[in-house]
Amino acid sequence: MSWQLATARFCGRLIVKSRLRHIHDIPRARREFEHASDWILRAPPLAWYRDATLANTLDVLWVETRPATRPAPSDRVILYLHGGGFVAGSPRTHRKMLARLSWLTGTRVCAPDYRKAPEYPFPAGLDDCVAAYAALLDASYDPRNIIIGGDSAGGGLVFSVLARIEGQLPAPRAVFAFSPVIDLRFTSPSFRDNQSKDPVLPSERRDVIVEHYLRGQAAEDEGASPILHRFRSPPPAFLQFSTTEILRDESLRMAERLRAAGGQVILDEWPDAPHVWVILDGWVPEARQALRRVAEFITQQFRGGTQDESSAPRPHACG
Repeated sequence: MSWQLATARFCGRLIVKSRLRHIHDIPRARREFEHASDWILRAPPLAWYRDATLANTLDVLWVETRPATRPAPSDRVILYLHGGGFVAGSPRTHRKMLARLSWLTGTRVCAPDYRKAPEYPFPAGLDDCVAAYAALLDASYDPRNIIIGGDSAGGGLVFSVLARIEGQLPAPRAVFAFSPVIDLRFTSPSFRDNQSKDPVLPSERRDVIVEHYLRGQAAEDEGASPILHRFRSPPPAFLQFSTTEILRDESLRMAERLRAAGGQVILDEWPDAPHVWVILDGWVPEARQALRRVAEFITQQFRGGTQDESSAPRPHACG
């Protein structure tokens, strides 16, 4: 484990986890996240951001790097669904990490600013994410040239989108997720087993999602808990997570579900890393290493290749 990652874990436990335990003011939480992303997170050089709309209604942020000297292919796109517990975050909080992902893959990123709770409870955010995917198809993107990704709550939305569109719209080329939330019943054993190990997320604050996002809707709804969906022909998936976070088993369970349906799944397992550590690219070397893993998967998928278990990433020794 690098000293930078050790420092991130320490600061996560001392500041972030403590703050999340006691925060009840959602607008304030959003502002703090926005300010942190502006002042702390880093972007690669020549990052380019453009606000736009899809289907004349949905706000999105397009992210690209080196558009003048090395323009990305116009027919390929990563649709990225940001995290934030369904109540916070935006494309702008994640823009710097997405710029690095664009740099590593040579691909444009489209990040929708989907509606969030409590103003817009479930399924408003999911509706927006499905609408964003449909809008890309309407804009003549071939589904084989679209890869959907996300982190945390956004990672869960990735699989909720797959569940919603199955049988209705063509599936994307592939999907990837950083520590997704896929079961809002919170039945994964790691919520209990890693309660004291997770340096960022307090397991007891699952009430924020229940109270603000579900707002009386059943957690058994497949759109809220995509682990309950019986996938028929899922696209290839890449799941990256830490063994010490409370969301560890979410990725493991989704991998089992997708493989049972004949899907190909790559599990990229890291010990002792904080939740969605890739967002710390530019500060923590393990964040760049982890992003490179995802970029390799994306690049390989766009080339039409497949990756079997023997060539999949192995658990990383961070300690």
